[in-house]
Amino acid sequence: MTNKERYQRAFSTLHASGNFMEVKTMDKKSSRRYIPRLAAVCAAVALTLAMATAAYAADVGGIKRTVQVWLHGELTNATLDIRGDEYTLDYTDSLGQVQERGGGGIVIGPDGSERPMTEEEFMEQLDMPEVEYGEDGSVTVWWRGQKLDITDRFENGVCYVQLRDGGETLYLTVKYDDSYAASPHSYPDPDTFSAG
Repeated sequence: MTNKERYQRAFSTLHASGNFMEVKTMDKKSSRRYIPRLAAVCAAVALTLAMATAAYAADVGGIKRTVQVWLHGELTNATLDIRGDEYTLDYTDSLGQVQERGGGGIVIGPDGSERPMTEEEFMEQLDMPEVEYGEDGSVTVWWRGQKLDITDRFENGVCYVQLRDGGETLYLTVKYDDSYAASPHSYPDPDTFSAG
């Protein structure tokens, strides 16, 4: 005797009333109507949560705040927005025009691994001197509240400038119409850096 036959013999003595069968049929029909509605509501809730999560994830790791930076010798209020290894700096210039600067960078560790710069490292980068070339061939260095004309200080296309602010000293090496680098310890070697 098979299992199917055993079950049929065991339950053959039980009989359900007609009312029970009718209710059972009604529940079965009504549940069919509510399952698609419930599924649609669940799908809508899941979609809403997914969109909210995606919007939140798009902003994860972003830092946006108001900072003060030196721009062309003036302490200026600006909005710093850091996203991964890039930043934008929005500020209003002396003519009332909104300006935007951008940049970025990564730090390469001793083992060759790369990581995005931290907020402190971005702020250090923004505090570095600026070298500006005039249409007349003049070269000006801006650092914090200082403006220094270095046009006549170039020898063989390179200029070394020592900048001081209070007790802080910064050593700047400028390659004419190419690039520049600064260090708090010594003059950077002009052979080790280039604009491109």
